[in-house]
Amino acid sequence: MKHLPKHIRPRWRYLAVGIETWPDADFDRGDFQRDLWYAAQNLYGDAGSADADLTVLSFRLEDGEGETMVRAHRGRTDRARAAVACVSRVGGDPVGLRIRGISGTVRACEESYLNGRTGGCEQRNVAFENESRPAVVRDSRVDVRGSDGFTGATKLDFE
Repeated sequence: MKHLPKHIRPRWRYLAVGIETWPDADFDRGDFQRDLWYAAQNLYGDAGSADADLTVLSFRLEDGEGETMVRAHRGRTDRARAAVACVSRVGGDPVGLRIRGISGTVRACEESYLNGRTGGCEQRNVAFENESRPAVVRDSRVDVRGSDGFTGATKLDFE
């Protein structure tokens, strides 16, 4: 089978998406892809979500912080951004998603917006509610483990 001429091939845009969730969140690329498709389908219906053709190309999540690359048809990036913004939970875990940027090639997207540009994290004990509790510290954010899950705080809350 022959390749299509360049002027007939579909043109894509690549969205770099930052992921933030609780440190104990456990979901993978497939879970994220499914919830992204459901969000697009609920927002635009079957025909609109198929027209945007959102596909997760790469995915990384460690200790509640990660990144992914989502492919969408050129001219449909506004729809793709809106669909990503509608994702609030992945695999039952709450998430915060942020579009870091949009590129015309996979390579430019990786070099400009992805590949570990997130800060590192450390685990330590902090004094919270008059007790020493385990916490995950990332930049200026602190996620403190409590009896009913995590509580989000900042370093200013501990000074």
